[in-house]
Amino acid sequence: MSSRRLNHGTGPGTITPDGCAVDYYAMLTPNGEPELVHAAIPEGASILELGAGVGRITHRLLALGHEVVAVDESPEMLAHIEGARTVRSSIQSLSLPRTFDVVLLMSFVIETADDELRRAFLRTCREHVADTGCVILQRKPPEWYDTVEPFERVAGDGHVVRMTAVDRPEPDLVDATMEYTVGDRRWTHSFLSRRLDDGFLAAELDAAGLTMSGFLQGDRGWVRALPRP
Repeated sequence: MSSRRLNHGTGPGTITPDGCAVDYYAMLTPNGEPELVHAAIPEGASILELGAGVGRITHRLLALGHEVVAVDESPEMLAHIEGARTVRSSIQSLSLPRTFDVVLLMSFVIETADDELRRAFLRTCREHVADTGCVILQRKPPEWYDTVEPFERVAGDGHVVRMTAVDRPEPDLVDATMEYTVGDRRWTHSFLSRRLDDGFLAAELDAAGLTMSGFLQGDRGWVRALPRP
């Protein structure tokens, strides 16, 4: 699929180029992700966090004893991060003069439907991971693409999350819209996402000089990759 804008969002406050609402993300807290990553990497590891957003994960990784360099293309997102070096850059154009023990790419960014953009993301990962380090990616388990349907979830604080539309334009693509409501504020985020089954992802990693080496959990949503010499 050729490069084009695949995601978009609406709502109050700043909306980033990929459709994310800064004010909404600033309200969110970690849900076990930092501890999962922490358990899978060395103590005090240096981490390059790609697409760090407002630092929802960054701040907890810092508290767990890691050095974090947080990268995002949105200055409004990065303005929320404290205690870490921040770099304003798109993932695909990032070029830092050092490597890291861990390169972290979360939030399902790797599932972009733009094949060339995904490959550029993986090249950035390979260029910035130390030869003895690892890359950790977050994807949806491949089975999600067959089962996902619209839903509504209400949190205890009245925060409402809805998936309001799901379309499957091709067998391995999902076109969906999320809606987030907090009080009288409402945001939407629409995205086109591509299934990355194990074989396809392994081939994409291999082309970037990385080798799939396992998963952090049984659902295969968190993928570890190692650099090839």
